[in-house]
Amino acid sequence: MNVAEAVGRVLASLGVDTAFGVVGSGNFHVTNALIEHGVRFVAARHEGGAATMADAYARTGGRVGVLSVHQGPGLTNAMTGVTEAAKSRTPLIVLAAEVTEPRSNFFVDQAALATAVGAVPLRITSAETAAAQTTQAFHLARDGRRTVLLNLPLEVQSRPVPTPPAPASLTSPVSQASPPPAPASPASVPPGHVALASVPGSPGSSEPEAREVARLAELLGAARRPVFVAGRGARAARRELEELAERIGALLATSAVAKGLFRGSPWDLDVSGGFASPLTAELVRGADVIVGWGCALNMWTMRQGTLIGPEAKVVQVDLDADALGAHRPIHLGVVGDVALTARSVTTLLAGGGDDLRPAPAVPDGSGGEAPAGPDNGLGVPDVRDGSGGEAPAGPDNGLGEPGVPDGSDPGARGGPGGGGYRSAGLAGRIARENRWRDVPYDDEGGEGRIDPRTLTIELDDLLPAERVVSVDSGNFMGYPSMFLDVPDERGFCFTQAFQSIGLGLATAIGAALAQPDRLAVAALGDGGALMGVAELETVVRLGLAMVIVVYDDEGYGAEVHHFGPDGHSLDTVTFPPVDIAAIARGFGCEAVTVRDRADLAAVAGWLDGPRHRPLLIHAKVSGARGSWWLEEAFRGH
Repeated sequence: MNVAEAVGRVLASLGVDTAFGVVGSGNFHVTNALIEHGVRFVAARHEGGAATMADAYARTGGRVGVLSVHQGPGLTNAMTGVTEAAKSRTPLIVLAAEVTEPRSNFFVDQAALATAVGAVPLRITSAETAAAQTTQAFHLARDGRRTVLLNLPLEVQSRPVPTPPAPASLTSPVSQASPPPAPASPASVPPGHVALASVPGSPGSSEPEAREVARLAELLGAARRPVFVAGRGARAARRELEELAERIGALLATSAVAKGLFRGSPWDLDVSGGFASPLTAELVRGADVIVGWGCALNMWTMRQGTLIGPEAKVVQVDLDADALGAHRPIHLGVVGDVALTARSVTTLLAGGGDDLRPAPAVPDGSGGEAPAGPDNGLGVPDVRDGSGGEAPAGPDNGLGEPGVPDGSDPGARGGPGGGGYRSAGLAGRIARENRWRDVPYDDEGGEGRIDPRTLTIELDDLLPAERVVSVDSGNFMGYPSMFLDVPDERGFCFTQAFQSIGLGLATAIGAALAQPDRLAVAALGDGGALMGVAELETVVRLGLAMVIVVYDDEGYGAEVHHFGPDGHSLDTVTFPPVDIAAIARGFGCEAVTVRDRADLAAVAGWLDGPRHRPLLIHAKVSGARGSWWLEEAFRGH
């Protein structure tokens, strides 16, 4: 057994079940080793597509993703997808062949590429350490939730392994799994690569500090209108967050990437931020405490800060200490796992009720106690912004007060069974008004074009509820994101951390393979669809019963609506009509062009049939104006 074969065997024994990639001479043997040991290999038509497939597979399947690429151009082709994964903290291993001779045509500093986009570069350095280094990369990806580039130098791949690696097993719970091997000493780490111990976010304690838990419990115990905003880091913590929310009467919202997490709850506000419905925006803005659980609370999720009322206290709970306060001033930051932190706060509130004592002063290291700082009215010191004054609480809502939404009961205290922000009247409003499809609009279809809202509402009614929706980037993306319902957080895959267009189709392929019991729906703009069109062959070859919806406005709609109103020429961002349905048929898809509601009868026919081939819906959508979220989005550019 050589090194390439050993790497494949170790990953298979650690529980890897699927890998994606494009095979060249450099990654031929390691890919075959994966297959030999039971790993399904999905061949993409472009490394960029393969990277995004692996990313989406990991996100929606709850597994470590694996990507296999050739040295040099194989890796550079994949870099947009790798960047998206790294920014999203997707647990992903990129197996990349590597040449180390600078005179080679294939040479590029692969470690520097990884570092530049936020991935962690590691390298297999010898036959003796290959198994341990592969295991180390896996643990970092899984437990540290990092995208890891594992470089496989060509001259090392072929070396014989003196002792074949013993099979590993991940059948035990993560908390009981054997720990990763000790990291290499700094002296043995190749230039440009890293030692595991030096990686921010490496596996470590996820238990929150008791003092921070007490401060959070005190703040929530005093809250009258609390709102939870759950992000990527909270996707496995629904039960714990709902139990805490029930005790204090909190409303429940998510960032876009966690959409669907609270589906079915009468207190689910859906997505906070630019996509938020008018009612969701009103209720979040009316909160007196906003807690971001594994959520950055960035400009997207907080609409440039306009969803934070002037009196609201802002809290973040995150495993990564560097994430706390990174996007806006916060009143309290808690480092810890979301589920563990929520459970600890619930336990403390259950035992202490609302009568929690203020947290003790923090020692300042001089033998005395540091001053607690100015009281914010909740017994929690205000966080300073570094300018000598208090951090701003957020913009005024125009009334000079936080604004209490109609239907809420601001005088109620939190407690088991409701109270806080919750009331029967508010539950009724949420049921009636919270979905975008329930917001009245003037249909702008006509002259051979369908309103994208009408299109998406009709598709929402037609498509089965058990679905997984993947959305590309562009002007159109708010419509499928907010007018198509999803069954839970695994039913929505939003590869938008890098804001690249062209990833949507590959995202849908990865999500479809991770959840074969659900109908995969890819929502694309015409620009993104044509960028990623090669992967239509992959969809057909794999026999995926997928629905691909192309919102075609014959241009890059975001740029059209951003620059057009100022009188700029749009020749560079608009294009002549393309028969995307005909292109899809050429790949082997079924296809229909939709210009009005009546054309959707063909979609119903496909759904009622055997679904032997994927269906592409070429929707000619009206593009008279930008989508509602676009103005908010461009404020950050």
